[in-house]
Amino acid sequence: MGNVTKRGSRELVADGAKSLEEGPHAALHAKLYDAIMRQDRAVIQALLRSHPVNQPVTVPASPANCRLLLNQATYDDPGFFPCKQTQPIIPIHLAAEYHKAQSLQCLLEHGADPEIRDTRGLTTLHLMLLRWPVPAPTWTKPGNRIQRLLTGIQDNATTCLRVLCEHGAQVNARVDNGSKHSALHLAVTYGTYPVLPILAQNGAHVDAVNESSMTPLHTAAEVLNKEMLETLIACGADVNCVVSSTGNTALKLAVCAASSKAGRLLAAGLGCIRLLLTHGAEVNAQDHEGQTAIHEACFGGREAIIHLLLEFEANVNILTRNGESPVYMFLRRSSNIRDTALLAKLLYRSYPLRLTNHQGILPAEIMLPEFHLLRETLIKLSQKPLSLEDICKRSIRNIYGERRKQHVKRLLPVKMWNSVYGYHDLAHLLK
Repeated sequence: MGNVTKRGSRELVADGAKSLEEGPHAALHAKLYDAIMRQDRAVIQALLRSHPVNQPVTVPASPANCRLLLNQATYDDPGFFPCKQTQPIIPIHLAAEYHKAQSLQCLLEHGADPEIRDTRGLTTLHLMLLRWPVPAPTWTKPGNRIQRLLTGIQDNATTCLRVLCEHGAQVNARVDNGSKHSALHLAVTYGTYPVLPILAQNGAHVDAVNESSMTPLHTAAEVLNKEMLETLIACGADVNCVVSSTGNTALKLAVCAASSKAGRLLAAGLGCIRLLLTHGAEVNAQDHEGQTAIHEACFGGREAIIHLLLEFEANVNILTRNGESPVYMFLRRSSNIRDTALLAKLLYRSYPLRLTNHQGILPAEIMLPEFHLLRETLIKLSQKPLSLEDICKRSIRNIYGERRKQHVKRLLPVKMWNSVYGYHDLAHLLK
């Protein structure tokens, strides 16, 4: 078994640089480097008798070494140019970054420490996730050479991950920098969702928080990655976990992200939002400012998102801590105000209609001269008392939402149900 050292990674790198400068060790470093990249277990084992397994190696940028590394470079890092490699690297990190499963197994069997960190505070597992190969592109035909090559690279990476986990790699170790990301956070951040179940099966805390108090699910919601959301939920992630610093939930983060999208990106965002809602996300959860997902959706002005939230019984009358209703948020943007049809649908569900905040201030955009007539109409609507019948109808619609209106239909007489859910278009009043 190799000579295992316990010193910190920064000392190891420094020592490695010195040994290379001294000259005699350079050939040994080059041979070990070459053996790891070629996965020659017999040579690795022999060389470890002379080189401590946790000491870094450095190889001069010779033409032969450049050719070797270029042949080993993977498609997941198009910016990689190995001839510029000047920093010493610990053998186990080299094997992990380039997904050399046989070399990794051999090094671990000879005392390599999977928790040893590089100068950036990254463990072997972190480095492997950062260099995880991209999925095979959808434009490749099944079974063609590129597809087979990329599939093989991914299989090698998965094998390396399982080898690391089997040898006790700490799946909950955090990156030693400002982010404090766990392995799951890294996997989500870099889109390597195939590793999520493997990490979870080996004890990764699915609701672990980083320096920003965000769980992996929060991160996945923020980037609208449905595959990762599905995998994390299947692994037991709490869909209603709150970011302690802001009070945001995954649902509100997804709504915020989707509200700035259009076309296929908006459709993808809607898929994420619906996924969270169908798995129990609380549609009316409020953040530290009292805002809910429907506040965010109304400010964004995306009709499809608003309708989806209303389908799951979002409350259009809930107020923020400053007394701002969803309608108030909607009126904060000129582009929203011009969509009188969507505004009318929101007004149809609002009671009481609140156009001002707790300070009695109207949204700034509605004060623009071009909206003078609309402003006057809205103020009159807000001051007009509703009949008890209209109040009851709005309350029923808001309580049961769109999803359960067929259930209500079975409970109420047909004439009454038609009266409750019959749509009265208010758009003509806003023109």
